[in-house]
This record gives sequence, structure tokens and C-alpha cells, in this order.
Amino acid sequence: MSTTHAAETETPSRHLGPILRLEGVRKSFGDNLVLDGIDLEVRSGEVLVVIGPSGSGKSTLLRAIAGLTGVDHGRISLHGNDVTHV
Repeated sequence: MSTTHAAETETPSRHLGPILRLEGVRKSFGDNLVLDGIDLEVRSGEVLVVIGPSGSGKSTLLRAIAGLTGVDHGRISLHGNDVTHV
């Protein structure tokens, strides 16, 4: 009979880097600074909720991650690939 350790049965993706990484992301519209130095990491299996009042940058953050809005500064990577739209 063999013994299996918990570490051997974990999903390998748990040991890899984050699926999504934002580093120092900034975005403004004219004089309105919407995202100011956002740092974020999301790993496989994690669930993230973005909440805040109207005008706090939630939609801008999601649009930047999706590539629909460029950022003024910083880096966005998905699975280790730079997908930043400046």
C-alpha cells in the first residue's frame, strides 16, 4: 500500500504564478485620476469581487484588464504575457 501526500495531489497550477497581474496601473481622463497605482494578483481558483461607489474606477479597471481601455502607466499581464494597452 502506498501513501499519497497532500502536496502530491494538489493542482499544479496552484504553484505557478498568478493568472492575472497588475503592476502600478494608472489611468486618468483629463484631470480626473481614476486608477492610481493599482497592484493586483489573482491566482488560479481565486474569486475576486470589485466593489466601490459610483465613479471609483471599477468599470475602468475591468475595461483595462479586458483591453478595451488603455492605461497611462503600469503593466497588465495575463498568464505571464504582457497584455497592456497603452
